[in-house]
This record gives sequence, C-alpha cells and structure tokens, in this order.
Amino acid sequence: MAQIFTERANRVPLLVALGLLAAAVIVPPAVWYWFSPAFTDVGYRPEQPVPFSHALHAGELGMDCRYCHVQVERAAVASVPPTQVCMNCHQLVKRDSPLLAAILDSAASGEPMRWVRVHKVPEYAYFDHSMHLRAGVGCSSCHGDVRSMEVVTQAEPLSMGWCLDCHRDPAPHLRPHDELTDTTWRPSAEQPEFALARIEELHIAPPVDCSGCHR
Repeated sequence: MAQIFTERANRVPLLVALGLLAAAVIVPPAVWYWFSPAFTDVGYRPEQPVPFSHALHAGELGMDCRYCHVQVERAAVASVPPTQVCMNCHQLVKRDSPLLAAILDSAASGEPMRWVRVHKVPEYAYFDHSMHLRAGVGCSSCHGDVRSMEVVTQAEPLSMGWCLDCHRDPAPHLRPHDELTDTTWRPSAEQPEFALARIEELHIAPPVDCSGCHR
C-alpha cells in the first residue's frame, strides 16, 4: 500500500513546535511595546478647528498657561478656553485673518468651539491637576515643552506605569511654584535638597496603591 505522507512530513511536528516556541518568545515583547501607550499615544497630534500655535502664544508672546487653562490650579481639570477668552485679544488683533473664521463664527453664533482633546486619562483613573500643581509638579512633566509646539502633541504615555514611576520618586519633578508653567525648566544641581525640603514641608506622599487613582 502506498504511503499517504512522504518522509518529509516527519519534520512537520518539529517545525510547528519551533514556530510556537518562536512565537512565545517574540509575540509578548512585541505586544508589550507596540500595543503600549508609549507607542500608540505618544506623538498624537490631532488637527484642531483653529490652527492655534502654542509656540506663538505661549512661547513668542509669553502668555501664561493659566490665562487659557484657568482652572488648572483649583480644579481637577485644566479646562480649555471658551471663545470669549480668544476674543479678548482677537476683537482687535488679526480680526480679519481667515485662520480665525471658526472663532469668529463661534462668537457670533454663541456655539462653543469644539476643540479636539489631546491628553486623556482613562475614565477609570482619577487625576487632579490642582493637587499636582500644589505639590510643585509643573506642566511640562506631563505635557512636554508646549511652548515650543506649533501643534500640541502628546509627549508622554500617561500610562499607569509611567504615573507610578513618578509617584515612587517625585523628587525630580518638584519645582518652585513660580516655575510651574515654565516648560523649559530642568532640575538644577540643588534639586535633591530642594525636593527633600518640599516633600517634608508639604508632606508629599503620592499613593502607590490601587485606591489612590482607581476610586
């Protein structure tokens, strides 16, 4: 009786086993990286209804972050500026620019601007902007050097592991209150002493257990 399978078929189980072994070695690290916020979220820069340049407003013109994000020091959310905040300047400045058409339409109709959100912490996690600013964590620790950005881009993954790294060692991110909105700030040689004094003064003890952020 003729053989159904050739001698080469004996290699199939070995090849399948080697393939499964290779997949077990390669797939988990690939998923860990390419499915992580560091890969999927960092660099996100959606198109906004108005081409607002932070490099111009916050950088060249030196506008303070808190002029537009007025609630950031006293509320959980930073808030985005309503149309009237834009019109405080643009009633006079570049009023005829076609780039401001959406702002002018919003002011005339009373319909709010529909800005596209860039930074988003999952709904199942609790984050309070005011709490972090009171402790001395500045804007750039989470948002990067926004003053140099023509288009706001997500600079950090905002993942649980990334947050926990800071909660376990907040000292490098603590700064004087008058430096909170300076997105070019970098720790100095005196940072360890300053941070230790700040931690003791404000009793800073970021939670690292689940209930700290998942309430």
